[in-house]
Amino acid sequence: MTPSEYIQSAMRTEKKEYGFEALGKVTPRIEHAVMGLVTEAGECMDALKKSKMYGKELDTVNLIEEAGDIMWYLALLSDELGVSFEQLWEKNIAKLRVRFPEKYTEELVSTRNLGAERAVLEA
Repeated sequence: MTPSEYIQSAMRTEKKEYGFEALGKVTPRIEHAVMGLVTEAGECMDALKKSKMYGKELDTVNLIEEAGDIMWYLALLSDELGVSFEQLWEKNIAKLRVRFPEKYTEELVSTRNLGAERAVLEA
């Protein structure tokens, strides 16, 4: 399956009608996607908490499920923004190349050039 096929297949299961309207550029689909991303990330954290705090075995099957749910919400967000996964990946790598030209360093984390990072994202 290609990334574009994934987005198309995922959107087959999307809720089509929302009980609220857009507020400026915040469409119901963007709001749904971001709420879902936060919720699913919280579920990943809960699996980690159960392992670290309560000594339970890390449930990797559950983590894989939650990662898939995160992908679904990313597909919704990507579709609403009119951007492919490939475009998201390319922009992210371009930003990281500006941030860390050679490799990750603690110094570069604290001396980021946000203007240059934004410029490659807008290109």
